[in-house]
Amino acid sequence: MDPVRRRSRRIRLWSGAVTAALALSLTTATQASAADVNNVRNSGFEAGLADWTCSAGSGTAVSSPVHGGTAALKATPAGQDNARCTQTVAVKPNSTYTLSAWVQGGYAYLGATGTGTTDVSTWTPDAPAWKQLTTTFTTGASTTSVTVYTHGWYGQAAYHVDDVSVFGPDGGGGGGPAPTVPGAPGGLSVAGTTSSSVSLAWNTVSGATGYTVYRDGTKATAVTGTSATVTGLAASTSYSFQVTATNAAGESPKSATVTATTAPTGGGGGGSVPKHAVTGYWQNFDNGAAVQRLSDVQAQYDIIAVAFADATSTPGAVTFNLDSAGLGGYTVDQFKADIRAKQAAGKKVIISVGGELGRVAVNDAASAANFANSVHSLMQTYGFDGVDIDLENGLNATYMTQALRSLSAKAGPSLIITMAPQTIDMQSTSNSYFQTALNIKDILTVVNMQYYNSGSMLGCDGKVYSQGSVDFLTALACIQLENGLAPSQVGLGLPASTRGAGSGYVSPSVVNAALDCLTKAANCGSFKPPRTYPGLRGAMTWSTNWDATAGNAWSNAVGPHVHALP
Repeated sequence: MDPVRRRSRRIRLWSGAVTAALALSLTTATQASAADVNNVRNSGFEAGLADWTCSAGSGTAVSSPVHGGTAALKATPAGQDNARCTQTVAVKPNSTYTLSAWVQGGYAYLGATGTGTTDVSTWTPDAPAWKQLTTTFTTGASTTSVTVYTHGWYGQAAYHVDDVSVFGPDGGGGGGPAPTVPGAPGGLSVAGTTSSSVSLAWNTVSGATGYTVYRDGTKATAVTGTSATVTGLAASTSYSFQVTATNAAGESPKSATVTATTAPTGGGGGGSVPKHAVTGYWQNFDNGAAVQRLSDVQAQYDIIAVAFADATSTPGAVTFNLDSAGLGGYTVDQFKADIRAKQAAGKKVIISVGGELGRVAVNDAASAANFANSVHSLMQTYGFDGVDIDLENGLNATYMTQALRSLSAKAGPSLIITMAPQTIDMQSTSNSYFQTALNIKDILTVVNMQYYNSGSMLGCDGKVYSQGSVDFLTALACIQLENGLAPSQVGLGLPASTRGAGSGYVSPSVVNAALDCLTKAANCGSFKPPRTYPGLRGAMTWSTNWDATAGNAWSNAVGPHVHALP
């Protein structure tokens, strides 16, 4: 642990050179023509590794688990080998193809090189069940073959691949069976509502590469996952919804219909939080930053997250212990009185759960209940307005959702719920943090992703951006904004000074430029968001203490800028 920074952030092993090979695919497969075929040979590995080459002997054909047929590929990374398996596939020039495969197990990547235009790839972290990866590419004017590849990740578990497809015009090299139109999705249900949105979820459909949601018979949105939020709705109004599954072969019949009624005007989480708000973490410990009492926290902060609650011996339960000795004799009674004073000044004070060292496990119904009960007890004891989820050592979306909904039922509509995921946690809606945020969208206040201690990451355009730039902030925020979260539920989390994090500090002027780019399309870098998000919630920093140590430079610059957003 960093001797001067208890709440450090683990730096992920994603270098720009490696990450640059990745591209986040958010496209939906286009309608196929009658002449389109699957150009991959031995696409289901029924003939072992025939037509495939795997690095360092890393691949083998196995009979279990399989997605289809009787065989699948198992490839195991070892040492400096990432278990890369390839096939050269014949294609036609100036043609569009859909590349897909089903994967399971450790980190798995799928891509194509030598396209003659833009090479493509997509990936997923650990997939305990079969999951389809899909992307598209267009060949160049003289391209007659491409190299299709899969690989895992260094030091990670073996991955499995089955039913690989390069679907499009016949390249003349032979191939596997073409995909068929998927079946209608089942299990469509309403996951949550606000005054202007309805969140839906449904079951995975085998062979689907995307889904289309219909509202009252009209197409509302298209997504690649099994959940979606339909926005722009009227308050206190009933709507009907259906969903279809799509792939390169076409669109399925519509699912059964569900109906949902939006909430009255208002809705969502957050009570009376300002439209544009600044969040700051307050340190309940002395790590070399300025020691503060809550009464010392700068006035620019609208939400103050007390760091941190501690795990107990009861699974899922948390408690809070004020570090009176480390804070110069600060008493519990003084702490409670300062909370009340901040609230009287219009601020919200919440308890943060987690941090780098936090080990709070909510992974079954019992621990979910323990979490909700213990957090509610802390709210009653100290007067906290809500909870911040800052778990960096694993999060179970199913049971954290259950815990937060239970807490909401106890605390009522004024409950504040914030989250502080790391960048890797919000790269895809399949990640547990992102799933949890979408699951509780109707009661969620804001997600303040940490844009620090990260390394290079993918933006919503599939390009790789380096930490510490306007583009890094805007392109990564775009993933959340374009994949289900409302602008009011997205904030930018940055260190208050160079001492507040191991890497990723940017000057307040860069934070403000990113805010302008996202809300007004002004002061952008090379990345231009697809639209503006004037309702963006604001910004967060670690921490109010490091801010004070640096003369309040961060809050004095970012605070007024946030509060002046449109």
